Amino acid sequence: MEQKVTLEEIQNFKGNYPKQLWYLFFVEMWERFCFYGMRGVLVIFMVDQLFLKEDHASEQYGAIQAFVYAFTFIGGIFADKVLGFKKSLFFGGIVMILGNLLIAVSPHDFFYYGIAFSIIGTGFFKPNVSSMVGELYHEDDGRRDAGYGMFYAGINVGGLFGGALCVYLGKFYSWQLCFLSAAIVMFLGLITFLFTKKYLGPIGDSPLLNLTPQKRRIREIAVYALSILSLPFIFIMVKNTKYTDYFMYTIGTVAVLYFAYELFKLGDSKLQKKLFAAFLFVFFYFLFNSIYEQSGGSLSLFAKDNLNNKLLFFTIDPNVVNNSSNTFFVVVLSPLIGLLWIWLGKRKIEPNTLIKFGIGFLFLAASFYIFYLTKFFADANGIASLNVFTFAYLITTIGELCLGPIGMSIITKLSPKRLFGMMMGLWFLASAFGQLAAGKLGAEISRSNTGDTLISKLQSYTEGYYQLAIYSLVAGLILLAISPIIRKLMQEVK
Repeated sequence: MEQKVTLEEIQNFKGNYPKQLWYLFFVEMWERFCFYGMRGVLVIFMVDQLFLKEDHASEQYGAIQAFVYAFTFIGGIFADKVLGFKKSLFFGGIVMILGNLLIAVSPHDFFYYGIAFSIIGTGFFKPNVSSMVGELYHEDDGRRDAGYGMFYAGINVGGLFGGALCVYLGKFYSWQLCFLSAAIVMFLGLITFLFTKKYLGPIGDSPLLNLTPQKRRIREIAVYALSILSLPFIFIMVKNTKYTDYFMYTIGTVAVLYFAYELFKLGDSKLQKKLFAAFLFVFFYFLFNSIYEQSGGSLSLFAKDNLNNKLLFFTIDPNVVNNSSNTFFVVVLSPLIGLLWIWLGKRKIEPNTLIKFGIGFLFLAASFYIFYLTKFFADANGIASLNVFTFAYLITTIGELCLGPIGMSIITKLSPKRLFGMMMGLWFLASAFGQLAAGKLGAEISRSNTGDTLISKLQSYTEGYYQLAIYSLVAGLILLAISPIIRKLMQEVK
């Protein structure tokens, strides 16, 4: 196929954003619709339809989400070494659609089978769009942060509508329609990619173009076959969370060793220091997600039973609010916070990336303290205020926006280009371990409820959120304290 545009033409764009950013934004927007929609219904479906206990459902949720993000690390490596971002994304999208369609056929019978397909598909799809966004910019282009900020805000539009619609369809209409809607929007994302990929030029092409077509095809088919053959193993491990733990600890060890190998192979001490600094950002992102990712687990169960349905002047299902308020606030606040950074930057008082990360933890601590405070706005039956709960999500989102968008950007700044896929994979692997830890923390919160009333559930869950607020505060203070050391490792990167 004839190359429509060169990399130089893409990177030498005028204005604030390259046009390719908008194409990638729309592709990822539909994937976010699918992902947030599925994420918001998993625990509710497992408790209400599969009749799992709340602590078991929380652990199951953490395992599923951990696998989703863990396979982005594997998918990132295969994209780097064999498929290229474009083919990896296309294959992942197809498998995700099949997974959602499988569940839609019979949600109760095929749930775990469809989840196994979705895990594989997401692993090949998710890390590649973010990596391609990084390649739209020269390494020293100062507009990269703004690009990732806009990309981060835009894709949450999909999360907003998916988070609301899938929960609404599942709880009030049909679980089959809920999962079918996720498949339909994923199909739209794939079609969008097929029609716009020509504008990406060489970005995302196979790294094996130096090989003959036959040799390249053999390696690609081997990756596809290996992925499909792994489905039964994923099915078994997702159903039994004990096996999930073994898998995650193994892949975590392998990932760290592989990172160490690539770090050593660089040879250049300056590049090594930068890459190690990137790894520290990944580690703190794991800590952040361990606390932040209660939204699909314990907070979903808390919203299901312990919140009223009055939000300001509206009547709305609490689970719809739980699953979509974060993305709503991201869409609204991202441009405002972006403008704030610009305003502070012009006055030379903008905090650096490390300080922003630390501030993110402090806001996260404040938000979980507000989740704890909902107990003081509850009635005699243990039903708390949806308004206070939503305000906590507002504070959570501010914390997220202090590190989420710039996190992806700083990883690409600190990493050599040939390791973009691996480092994006590590970034999502940090999310995987965060999801696993969040599921375990949520399960402990559920187990602390020894009563059988909504009052006892209110008490145990809010006390759990108080503990999470403390953990987040301590992590934030530690990061701020060691920030001068990490800053030296980053050298000229800001």
